[in-house]
Amino acid sequence: MKTKLDTYEAEMLNAYEKGEMKSIINSKADLEKYRAAARETFIKDRRVNIRLSTPDLMDIQERAAEEGIPCQTIIASVLHKYVSGRLVEPPSRLPTRSTDHAKKLRSS
Repeated sequence: MKTKLDTYEAEMLNAYEKGEMKSIINSKADLEKYRAAARETFIKDRRVNIRLSTPDLMDIQERAAEEGIPCQTIIASVLHKYVSGRLVEPPSRLPTRSTDHAKKLRSS
């Protein structure tokens, strides 16, 4: 599966591939500290139940199918990007049911 990189990620990859990045780790203790932090950062140890509207869930399922990943992964990714301040998504080429439904309600 091909992953789409945002601008920052593409710049980081480019710098890495050119050999422009240097390690900031000065000791094995530093290395272990950063490894432990990375492990703790991405452990999914909490369960959350949410209610979604049918149109929103259908849109999420379509986007997940479009990306080729499970819809829970899409939801977790969106939440992670939101809380980290990186939620900048390009518009999908798919129409959204929830927006269409809201427009219909307003026009009624």
